[in-house]
Amino acid sequence: QVQLVESGGGLVQAGGSLRLSCAASGRTFNLYAVGWFRQAPRKEREFVGTISMNGGITHYPDSVKGRFTLSRDSAKSTVYLQMNGLKPEDTAVYYCAARLVGSGWTQGYEYDHWGPGTQVAVSS
Repeated sequence: QVQLVESGGGLVQAGGSLRLSCAASGRTFNLYAVGWFRQAPRKEREFVGTISMNGGITHYPDSVKGRFTLSRDSAKSTVYLQMNGLKPEDTAVYYCAARLVGSGWTQGYEYDHWGPGTQVAVSS
């Protein structure tokens, strides 16, 4: 079992940057692929990116490609989502999620463990 907690959200102006963290409990976190999703009010949950167990494989949707970057620190059991060039449409609650092994998971139902989320607001 793994428990996830996101942090790093906040209010930023358009064009600014934020780095979100997803900290995990449990010694087997290195066996988990991690995905990030976001949900804005009155909108469907949206896939933001995913990183493989060893961090060697990442995948992003076109909406964030080139602006968002995932990385992970195995020693700290933490995955980071670096967000640059933020736009007002990036405003949402951001969630990290984890599932054992594999890579390339882009659907929410494919993940077994979720954090409570962190709010990101981008002003114009």
